[in-house]
Amino acid sequence: AMPSVTAQRKCPDLVFVRPRFDVYRAVSAQIHAIFARFTPVIQPLSLDEAYLDVTDPLQAYPSATAIATAIRAQIHDATGLTASAGVSYNKFLAKLASDYRKPNGQFVITPRMGPDFVANLPVEDFHGIGPATAARMHALGIRTGLDLRTQPLSRL
Repeated sequence: AMPSVTAQRKCPDLVFVRPRFDVYRAVSAQIHAIFARFTPVIQPLSLDEAYLDVTDPLQAYPSATAIATAIRAQIHDATGLTASAGVSYNKFLAKLASDYRKPNGQFVITPRMGPDFVANLPVEDFHGIGPATAARMHALGIRTGLDLRTQPLSRL
């Protein structure tokens, strides 16, 4: 995301289109209804994102990966929109996995892959770390997940 003032400065011919929040909310409700077919444990993050716990799914699927594939297909069939999904053993890694294959992708981070995946990731790719925090971390010599993991808590 970029502030509209910055976008206008970078692209003077930019045309802004008025958002249609009623349409966004209606499509979001469709998508959340699809989520509810698979699990009652849904933690919405925004109009277009949510964490789903599929530990005890409402439908029989062989894996969380198969559930994610089915959800993405149903979203596309119902709305014509593509969706990305991240599958992992915690929310932090699921979000990283989802971002890793955007747009219209799916990625799985298994418990075995998790530590190495995070170790090699730039800190600015971590959910919740914005430019200001990343700059402060870089000033401390922390550029990757591994750099962060090796810091003593007292330094952080």
